[in-house]
Amino acid sequence: MVIIGLVVGAVFVAFVWRPAHDNARIEAARAARLACSCRYIGGRALGDCEKDNPKGRFPVSLAEDATTHSVTATVPLAAAQTATYREGWGCQLQAWRD
Repeated sequence: MVIIGLVVGAVFVAFVWRPAHDNARIEAARAARLACSCRYIGGRALGDCEKDNPKGRFPVSLAEDATTHSVTATVPLAAAQTATYREGWGCQLQAWRD
């Protein structure tokens, strides 16, 4: 019985969790970069930028760090990604961490 549970768990991780986690990370990265550009290049309030975020497969929340000119997008329990504005470079995503 334990072996069956381990096999089912391994199949779940391989075929369900990993692809969903990767897609959540992509969704968070897209939302962070778009919101960063809207906020620091477009000069709009972050709350106003949230309205421009296209609805994806995952719920995304946005948070701003005004001191570092960055926006972090989070998919609850799955992924987070931060984009930082740099003069002359625009908004750049931080490197992905596995």
